[in-house]
Amino acid sequence: MTQSNLTPPEEDQTPTTAAVSASSTDSTAPGDVAQMTERWVTAYLTAWSSNRADDITALFTEDASYFTEPYSDPWVGHQAIVDGWLEHADGPDSFTFEWVPLVLTAELSAVQGVTTYAEGTVYSNLWLIRFAPDGRAREFTEWWMDQAHSSDTD
Repeated sequence: MTQSNLTPPEEDQTPTTAAVSASSTDSTAPGDVAQMTERWVTAYLTAWSSNRADDITALFTEDASYFTEPYSDPWVGHQAIVDGWLEHADGPDSFTFEWVPLVLTAELSAVQGVTTYAEGTVYSNLWLIRFAPDGRAREFTEWWMDQAHSSDTD
């Protein structure tokens, strides 16, 4: 199985210049948040390719909420997340994913990505990951937009 194409930020777009922010009350340093986000996204890509329940549940707290669209009802808890994930599973080697961090705080990371499927569909993605102190997601929200469909109404 080939791992998805994880593209970290370019040299001139380190998390520091990619809008890292941490308030003075955050106990997590910006570099730590960037590493936590990179670890989490890497683990997400592993789960996305493997579709193994253990890989999926390792990403989330036991009571996590996973929003597949911003205003949809979330999948709540490990079993619901695994069931929902597997119902919509992509096959290994069926996609690549490139990403950059947009905003990183001790509790929230916003990630911009592009998913390219082998059959040709390309999606723009925005992920909001709300972290628990242990680095797992307590809430995950994804936006995905098919690049072939314009929002123009002309």
